[in-house]
Amino acid sequence: MSNKKTIKSALISVFSKDGLAPIVKQLDEQNVTIYSTGGTEKFIKDLGIKVVPVEDVTSYPSILGGRVKTLHPKVFGGILNRQNHEGDVAEMIDFDIPQIDVVIVDLYPFEKTVASGAANQDIIEKIDIGGISLIRAAAKNYADVICVSSVEDYSEFLELLKSKNGETSEDDRRRFAAKAFNVSSHYDSAIFNYFNVDHSIPSLKISETNGQVLRYGENPHQRGFFFGNFDDLFTKLHGKELSYNNLLDVDAAVNLMNEFKNEAPTFAILKHNNACGFAQRNNIHQAYVDALAGDPVSAFGGVLIANTEIDKATAEEIHKLFCEVVIAPSFSEEALDILKGKKNRILLILHDVEFPQTTVRTCLNGVLVQDRNSKTDSIADLTHATNTKPTQSELDDLIFASKICKHTKSNTIVLVKDKQLFASGTGQTSRVDALNQAIHKAQSFNFDLKGSVMASDAFFPFPDCVEIADNAGITAVIQPGGSIKDQLTIDYCNTHDVAMVTTGTRHFKH
Repeated sequence: MSNKKTIKSALISVFSKDGLAPIVKQLDEQNVTIYSTGGTEKFIKDLGIKVVPVEDVTSYPSILGGRVKTLHPKVFGGILNRQNHEGDVAEMIDFDIPQIDVVIVDLYPFEKTVASGAANQDIIEKIDIGGISLIRAAAKNYADVICVSSVEDYSEFLELLKSKNGETSEDDRRRFAAKAFNVSSHYDSAIFNYFNVDHSIPSLKISETNGQVLRYGENPHQRGFFFGNFDDLFTKLHGKELSYNNLLDVDAAVNLMNEFKNEAPTFAILKHNNACGFAQRNNIHQAYVDALAGDPVSAFGGVLIANTEIDKATAEEIHKLFCEVVIAPSFSEEALDILKGKKNRILLILHDVEFPQTTVRTCLNGVLVQDRNSKTDSIADLTHATNTKPTQSELDDLIFASKICKHTKSNTIVLVKDKQLFASGTGQTSRVDALNQAIHKAQSFNFDLKGSVMASDAFFPFPDCVEIADNAGITAVIQPGGSIKDQLTIDYCNTHDVAMVTTGTRHFKH
């Protein structure tokens, strides 16, 4: 028996009618018998096209407030029968079951209803039962039936109808079946995650239906993909396609700058997920100039982000630097004209959106999941551990440094003065190495460390770091505390008039 099938009948039951009319008209032109229910049936009738109510097939009306319409043996028999199976063919005749060759379904908008903040009962009513069952049945029986399970596939299906005059190949039907199971599995994952929002069931369901192939992964010999809705977060104004590494740096930049939302103009420059330049000033131009001064060497090829609009003066300075990506909540027209001068430079407008409250990464042969680190240190969290108390200016710098430290790879030390990042020690195997790296780097760019402050992502197990910092001119320290030898560090600070505050919160970032 040929694996090609000609569509002679269709069952259509959709929530959204967008884009449906051309398909219905094309089916009608090809003399396809159309079965439908409820609002979809009325929609088809209003087009002046003949439609057979499902109730005429099942001899049952839509019942229970519309919860049960298509759940009937005559409907599912018409979809699930095997046309090359002698027993199935005989039963179709015995029970007067009509053959259904195509099923077009658009599910109730469960995710949109959840996102809207609707009441629980409204959300529950948007759990589709009949539709999801129709999709699974039609996709399972792709040998005989083609399943159109999403509005996004309407144009492809319409083109298929026109180009092949209603004939489908097994490859066509299998391709649409794969799309259908993608829809059904994503839908069920969303429902499960709604019910398991507190993770009381130790099961992980991740489903992303928006994906793109990247040029490559971290290196050219690795394949790379991004799954997620990038356009929800950004408007891309200019430049080449983002790479795997670009996306990692953009993620780091956005999460870091989120700590400084609605604050004074702030600018950050990142390389390899870490800030190499960072400053907060009265205007964004000066913030950029001082951020760049933190490490003009590392800034080459970096990702730049601002927490306020980038103006012409700032754009003129940025344009002198080779950078991969520039992110801001907005750009002035003059700034855009300047920054678009480099054809590959990626320009992104950052939208105001909520981030997922869990983070996920692969580990060994499984996955690690944790709560997002949503704790941001504030002055109210601080315990003054030493006799010498930090000045108000030092307190402001300590909190500023702590926010940067939170988003820098461990082990890390961050040095700040007057809300400018002097240097960081990043990803070191010891805290002493991280501090020495930061001091050396700051001094290499001629920063005067006298009166600067130091932030550490974890406690000091020994007083060696505060001694090194003191000798370099650092006058105030912020750290979580909690070492069994905290008192040794405190004693050193008291003896040498170094102010130290503890937060009680560690900020490891691996």
